[in-house]
Amino acid sequence: MAKRALITGVTGQDGAYLAKFLLDKGYEASGTYAASFKDDFWRLQYLNIQDKIILLPLDLSDCDSISDAVQRSQPSELYHLAALSFAGGAFDDPIAYGDVDGLAVTRLLEAVKHINPEIRMFQASTMALFGDGDGKPLTESSPLWPTNPYGVAKLYAYWSVRVYRQHYGVFACNGIMFNHESPLRGLQFVTRKITNAAAKIALGLEKELTLGDLDARRDWGYAPEYVKAMWLMLQQDEPDDYIIATNEAHSVGEFVQKAFEVVGLDWRGYVKADEKLRRSSEAGCCQGDYSRARDRLGWRPETGFEQLVEMMAQEDLGRWQRWMGGESFPWDVPNCPEEKSAFSRASDVPEKRRN
Repeated sequence: MAKRALITGVTGQDGAYLAKFLLDKGYEASGTYAASFKDDFWRLQYLNIQDKIILLPLDLSDCDSISDAVQRSQPSELYHLAALSFAGGAFDDPIAYGDVDGLAVTRLLEAVKHINPEIRMFQASTMALFGDGDGKPLTESSPLWPTNPYGVAKLYAYWSVRVYRQHYGVFACNGIMFNHESPLRGLQFVTRKITNAAAKIALGLEKELTLGDLDARRDWGYAPEYVKAMWLMLQQDEPDDYIIATNEAHSVGEFVQKAFEVVGLDWRGYVKADEKLRRSSEAGCCQGDYSRARDRLGWRPETGFEQLVEMMAQEDLGRWQRWMGGESFPWDVPNCPEEKSAFSRASDVPEKRRN
């Protein structure tokens, strides 16, 4: 009999890649989407898996909704990826972040404990647990000191997992995921903002890109490799917590330079920094140490930084070219209000730039 998995937040970047990964392994996959609004399934369509997943509505603030999803899917493995994941918005609505990213994890753990304590659960944690860090590569033993409401909520969830593991015997793991990107990354994140803008500028649809701190350094990996690490955690004999990272840090400026290089432009003519976009609550440099995952899970990153940026920039350039050629395909940009100006300017681009 095929294993069953439940993925909360299956319509997000990680959820879509994880669903494909598990389906390829022969799992029966169920996935949840937000019950409070009509979600966007473009990533599942992009990966050609939407009709292969059992889709379930879910309200993470409602214990009955959570229990219903668990009972209907009857999973042996539960991957909790649904969250308010844009840290920049946490100060605007800290209560929502506390409920969705914090308390909801306890609700899920309670459902597992009461419905089937044999379910193995993965909780998607974050480098935001560490706040500013100490300037050194961060390990599972580094001090936890979040500096924004998103990190605080995730810290509550992190400790909830450990409490349920230690006191109730639930097989639950925290995957402390450092930044991981892909062509399926949302437009609100700086990496996709950069590659999407580079593509538009190269095609004459935009003139410039404005960013905040170009010196901020992050540990950036490739999302499909990170979902494999999630799966590996739940295949172990004993549950534990693991950092998933690349052991490298690169600046936003490096990301910009490479992305514009891919589309054939010198970034210095098109990118400007705006102090108003800087976030004082974010660390200047965040780098993870994945040694425990390497030693115990046999996991390591395979896609390098430049390869990742090149992949994302080429994909966004190709999407805009396909759209300008009249092709219809799964994509998030057409549904983004901020992109209306680029669409309206497309008709003014010379025909030779469309090909």
